[in-house]
Amino acid sequence: MGDSKRVVYWVRRLSEIAMLGWLGLMLLADLAVAAGGLGGGLQWLVFVAGNAGIAAVILRRRHRVETYGIMLCLSFAVSVLMGVTGTSGVPGAAETGALLILMLGVLRHVEPVRDAAMLAVAGLIVLMAESIGRASTMESLAYSFMLFAGWSTIAGVGGYLRFQQERRKEAVHSVRRAERLELARELHDLVAHHITGIVVQAQAARTVATTRPEAVLPALDAIAAAGGDALTSMRRMVTVLRAEEAARTPGSSLADLRLLTERFSTEGPKVAFEIGSGIDDRTLPPEVLTTLHRVLQEALTNIRKHAQQTAWVEADLRRHDTAVVLRVRNHGSAANPRLARLGGGFGLVGMAERVEALGGRLHAGPTPEGAWQVTAEFPLSWSGA
Repeated sequence: MGDSKRVVYWVRRLSEIAMLGWLGLMLLADLAVAAGGLGGGLQWLVFVAGNAGIAAVILRRRHRVETYGIMLCLSFAVSVLMGVTGTSGVPGAAETGALLILMLGVLRHVEPVRDAAMLAVAGLIVLMAESIGRASTMESLAYSFMLFAGWSTIAGVGGYLRFQQERRKEAVHSVRRAERLELARELHDLVAHHITGIVVQAQAARTVATTRPEAVLPALDAIAAAGGDALTSMRRMVTVLRAEEAARTPGSSLADLRLLTERFSTEGPKVAFEIGSGIDDRTLPPEVLTTLHRVLQEALTNIRKHAQQTAWVEADLRRHDTAVVLRVRNHGSAANPRLARLGGGFGLVGMAERVEALGGRLHAGPTPEGAWQVTAEFPLSWSGA
């Protein structure tokens, strides 16, 4: 596990422990109230509801709606029972805290948003029923205000997190859509190139048919090969084609990849770029070469923007048994790009969409040695092997 992933892991674990610790303290307060004999014979029911709330919080990630619904019903039933029996003075701090925590997860994750909002309103109703059923007449107004303030705070935090999450999804969708448009345009240009070649060869075959009949058969073979290449490109294009205009990007070659690394070396950290044996412009389709150029460009751009103290960059393009793999790794102190979780990093999202549309995979993340690595992999079946 890389350093950044380890930090995120422990932050999440510590926050979970802290949250359960607070609920445990609330449960102890409920136990003290129950031991003091307040609330008649129902004080232990509130204590049991608090334990159920802690269990629901622990299970919330796997059963988010189910645990929230159970706690709504349980809390409402206890409140009604206490109101009917005239019991007061036993609020149930752990139960209420667990209900608010569960509501935060519902507001952030439940789809669609309308259902999340309706569940949050149901939580408010249950909390108001709790203030009426468990507090005395003098305490009811103050307790209702306290519960409403807690509900409003959780609703505001949950709504903000939901907004950030939806904005992130929309941004990722836009980036992926833009990459698909650009890739579709590039593939369209490639198909047009193949079709033009077919037309030219067909016209040439027709011209020489009367004077050199023996030249017709090779021309027909070339036309068939070009038609097969065109069909292959068209199949790839169909998966990403959209009926909108996009900027046209010229094709790339291995020489362009070397030129890109050389230019980066003159303005930033030195780049050691190596192309393995068995790889040339003829073994890689133009769309794969173009995508490799874009991935390399995005990786180097991220290094320049987010890891300015990088000592040097290692890049290589190699052919393996089942795939052609481009790897870009930066070395040096503070070399890991600082990509925000809710903003930034969309360039890599677009690159992943482009690579996956061509049947490949892209991975970006820290290495055990402390470097940051971007890897793009394309199956050999697409590279003419």
